Amino acid sequence: MTEPGIVLNLCFCVNFSFPRVGAGGCGRYSGGLLPGNRLMKGNFLRNTSIVGAMTLLSRVTGMLRDMVYSRMFGAGPLMDAFIVAFKIPNFLRRITGEGAFSQAFVPVVNEYRVKRTHAEVDDLVSGVMGTLGWALFGVTAVGVIAAPVLVMLFAPGFEGAGGRSDLAAEMLRWTFPYIFFISLTALGSGVLNSYGRFGTAAFNPVILNVVMILFAACIAPRSSHPGTVLAIGVFVAGVLQLVAQFRGLKRLGLLSWPRWRYADAGVRRVARLMLPGIFGSSVAQIAQLLDTWIASFFITGSLTWMYYAVRLAEFPMGVFSIALATVILPGLSVHHAEESPQRFNGTLDWALRLTSVISLPASVALFVLAGPLIATINGYGRFGSHDVLMSAYALMSNAAGLMGLSLVKVLLPGYTARQDTRTPVRIGMIALSVAIGFDLVVVIPAAYFGAPIPHAILALSSGVGAYVNCWLLYRGLRRSGVYQPSDAWKRLGFQMVLANGAMAAFLWWSAGDWAEWTQHAAWWRVGHLSAVVAGGSIVYALALWVTGLRPRDLRPV
Repeated sequence: MTEPGIVLNLCFCVNFSFPRVGAGGCGRYSGGLLPGNRLMKGNFLRNTSIVGAMTLLSRVTGMLRDMVYSRMFGAGPLMDAFIVAFKIPNFLRRITGEGAFSQAFVPVVNEYRVKRTHAEVDDLVSGVMGTLGWALFGVTAVGVIAAPVLVMLFAPGFEGAGGRSDLAAEMLRWTFPYIFFISLTALGSGVLNSYGRFGTAAFNPVILNVVMILFAACIAPRSSHPGTVLAIGVFVAGVLQLVAQFRGLKRLGLLSWPRWRYADAGVRRVARLMLPGIFGSSVAQIAQLLDTWIASFFITGSLTWMYYAVRLAEFPMGVFSIALATVILPGLSVHHAEESPQRFNGTLDWALRLTSVISLPASVALFVLAGPLIATINGYGRFGSHDVLMSAYALMSNAAGLMGLSLVKVLLPGYTARQDTRTPVRIGMIALSVAIGFDLVVVIPAAYFGAPIPHAILALSSGVGAYVNCWLLYRGLRRSGVYQPSDAWKRLGFQMVLANGAMAAFLWWSAGDWAEWTQHAAWWRVGHLSAVVAGGSIVYALALWVTGLRPRDLRPV
């Protein structure tokens, strides 16, 4: 299943007929920019389509993984413990691998590509890989040894609650090394993305999902320690994801043996950019950590309900917003290095408009179809109707913040492409303070006085922080003169309001009563949801067309 916005995205991508630019290239590449400089020829939409398609595949396999987990393990102590054990390395991964490392590394690599030789690029890559690899190894060793302490810090409510603390610590010893493998994988992906090789990096999550499905469906049921089996699956997947980068790096001639080279000027520069980036990337993750910390005190199952809701909310953001941000970062970096402010502004404006056209309907669809989505994807086996309802409430809360989170992903490259990692840190700290304030003022009192769905109220806090973050990032770009919105926004806002209103009305009417969904067989749920989503996509696309929006209006400048 897909959200209407994702379907629409794919439709737009089909209508844009960009020719293939540059040679694909086989064998070892030996110098400078790739032939034709294919990344910098304006093929942002085509590259976004490639990344989006690969990410869509990863998200679909991720849904299958969640379906296997919910059907086989329900929403009990084992899943709560595994979610914490998996969340801790993922917390660090998003700070390092997807955050600070990539944001600091990609702009420097692109500058080297534009201004230096291929040999110097190779030296930079091997130096960063080796230096950060040793640092990651040390962090991994400490994490494995201190697993019980980390569980206590991340989920203090687990103590004395059905043995969840000991179970989570046992799993964490296997899942924590994932941070080592996936962070090095992210560095390799950053290199490949800089050379326009987006598909390999975008495919990596598919490896993770397939391996985790195999361990959960084939090995865990036959084991006396199924939780440990799930954790080992994460470890194995991390190794395979790293190995998968080798072929692409070798073809680029950038697979030299990693070396400790902290004294190298380029490596030190990446490190300097990375340090504020760590704090910046930490902001959203700290907010999620706080949510996990608070939710660990709620009734058993709360973490699982929130997990499946977040996974669905991240589906459209991962397929499109993150994919688009991944594609435009190298391009913006080159525009900055070439001192082309007009191209920089045009690329960023296009990315923000396209994100809005896709993310807003996805948010609306997730909110209106929360119950049917959870019932269709997760509502089987040990995951009963009560679990479906509780997770649906959490999904509605997450959907409300999706637009803000998506725009933040696209606005951040406007800073990191210019090697400004400090400003997003300051802005992020303000947003984090707002989210924490929401937890203290709203969530905790609501839980204390017996609110029926405290986990859903808790899920709102990340959205509140995201909108504050989004506004401040946008204002900063405007005030610095880096970004000036185009005139197309005035008409686009009117078109989006009408189109999303029409789509929401159709989805609400066609979905019917939530309670009925769990009473039907899987084939009925899948068929009905597919028809509703397809209908909503058509209504949205037609409404945009009637109001005058055409595919050419969303082409890159």
